[in-house]
Amino acid sequence: MRILGIDPGLRRTGFGVIDVQGSRLLYVASGTIIVPADRPLAQRLKVILDNIREVVQSTQPTVSVLEKVFVNTNPASTLLLGQARGAAMCALADSLLDVHEYTALQVKKAVVGNGHAAKEQVQKMVQHLLALSGLPAADSADALACAICHAHCHPLTQRLKETGQLKPNHTSRVRGGRLVG
Repeated sequence: MRILGIDPGLRRTGFGVIDVQGSRLLYVASGTIIVPADRPLAQRLKVILDNIREVVQSTQPTVSVLEKVFVNTNPASTLLLGQARGAAMCALADSLLDVHEYTALQVKKAVVGNGHAAKEQVQKMVQHLLALSGLPAADSADALACAICHAHCHPLTQRLKETGQLKPNHTSRVRGGRLVG
């Protein structure tokens, strides 16, 4: 199973791709889509849409994961984030991918073991779980964490845990990275 995780944002949208091979998680690619702030909203959303389509074409995931939007104190910011998330979801759906959704709390709990973990903890745990040589950028780490969360929550993975076949990941390798923008 190849999982594409997306951390949506109107300024920066992170993506991360991992392979799940039995009990192993293998890093494939990650990066950040930089959205120019000086463009009109419709063009900014198109940047997200087009770049996620490109990531899907180049990495060929079998499933996708999107972080759910949280409602914060600023309704305008929440609405804009929702629009960025919608553009990402449309790109995934247009690519005929199943889209799974997890809250930030669920992602952090699955990756770090604490739903209220700091961003730095998520970055370090992603680095450890995928045996990355360096700390991933925050947006990429969040997207990779979404993918890892799905790998941990997928029914097949649950069966491997129950039967004791799921072992810690010690064989992952970095095979490249990518910055889209």
